[in-house]
Amino acid sequence: MHCAVLVFPGSNCDVDLYKAILQIKGATAEYVWHTDTDLDRFDVLMIPGGFTYGDYLRPGALAGVSPVIASVKKAANSGKLVLGICNGFQILIEAGLLPGALLPNQSLQFICDVVPVKVVQSKSPFTSSYELGDLLRLPIAHGSGNYYCDEVTHQELESNGQIAFSFPPENNPNGSLAGITGLLNEQRNVLGMMPHPERAVKQWLGSTDGLGIFQSMLDHHTA
Repeated sequence: MHCAVLVFPGSNCDVDLYKAILQIKGATAEYVWHTDTDLDRFDVLMIPGGFTYGDYLRPGALAGVSPVIASVKKAANSGKLVLGICNGFQILIEAGLLPGALLPNQSLQFICDVVPVKVVQSKSPFTSSYELGDLLRLPIAHGSGNYYCDEVTHQELESNGQIAFSFPPENNPNGSLAGITGLLNEQRNVLGMMPHPERAVKQWLGSTDGLGIFQSMLDHHTA
């Protein structure tokens, strides 16, 4: 499984993501600059966290119309796996690959913490290594992770099984609707999530609960 780690001006989690991928036997990774458009050699496309273009206009807005994202859309439409983490999730929404919006945190504060994250959908290429209802410990670090969509969209997300991860009701740090913090597209080959699985791949980091994301993708690729 050969993975592209997209790099934009302002990306700051690209190295973490690159190194996390290499923890999985059978996975390789390569950095791809935001002006590149040839992604045919990759099996999986990953958009890391950070503050692309300084988060001008709003988080992910400028990156969402960058040259490489047009190729990401094409790859997603062909069925390739696409993972967006934190700012990457914001970019996927801005690019129209996922529905809804990510608003400023309810507290209007930047949140950096390790929080419980519930697995809501285990039948996807990104979550098959987990059991439904598993409670993971994953880091978050964002100022605009407050997921929102209208009621009709929310009902569709639930009925289609597109909600991948949520914060438990008693521990919703940013005010997201129904605690939503990980979202799949209808075809389930695109995942956006606010927590950082790449920061939870070694015990000395405090948790290895993020490894399941990368292992699930490899299992899907080799199936």
